[in-house]
Amino acid sequence: MSGTLFHDNGIVERAFERTAAGLGVDPGSARFRQMLDHLRGSPGQSRAGALEQLFAAEPDRARRAVRDFERHLDDLLAAEGVCPVEGAEQAVAQLRAAGLRVCLATGHNRHSMNTLLEQLGWTGLADLSLCPSDAGRGRPWPDMVLTAVLALDLGDVRRVMVVGDTAADMQAGRRAGSAAVVGVRTGAHPADALRAAGAHVVVDSVRDLPGLLRAPAALRR
Repeated sequence: MSGTLFHDNGIVERAFERTAAGLGVDPGSARFRQMLDHLRGSPGQSRAGALEQLFAAEPDRARRAVRDFERHLDDLLAAEGVCPVEGAEQAVAQLRAAGLRVCLATGHNRHSMNTLLEQLGWTGLADLSLCPSDAGRGRPWPDMVLTAVLALDLGDVRRVMVVGDTAADMQAGRRAGSAAVVGVRTGAHPADALRAAGAHVVVDSVRDLPGLLRAPAALRR
């Protein structure tokens, strides 16, 4: 969702900065910069998983990092919220009106996802919402795509369009077997990175998705 349907206004990185400081990592240190680079290098993936990787040698600190990050993120969400990508809500509505079933997926936990949906007024926008804990693993694994296929009682993953702004989204779609993997330019990764990760097509924004239904040949470029 982040980068595809909304902009987080930097609150994820600020939540991480507060988390690291609480664990004794100076935000001005080289170690913090290295950790932040790791977080920036894993967009689209499970936030909990990225934090666990940073503290892999210290399981207790890893668990605390996940708890603290989620608490700080919730505080920032409550105080500031996020900003929807222009036309995102209308695009989802158009897809559903065209007969598609829509699943919204995120790398955040379930509580944070519910908070985001409530703040955006999107609790009934889609047919389904998923986070990594609902499926087993987050992106780049295919678990959330395949869980959506089962939950929505779809007959063929090749009839699923996977859309996202990160290389991890593209990898998840390809690994799941989707025949339509679409990158958008509104988020973390540029078009060349999305294509290198497996995107069949890259569009400017989620607003362009309904147009792909009217021109399916674009997906075979």
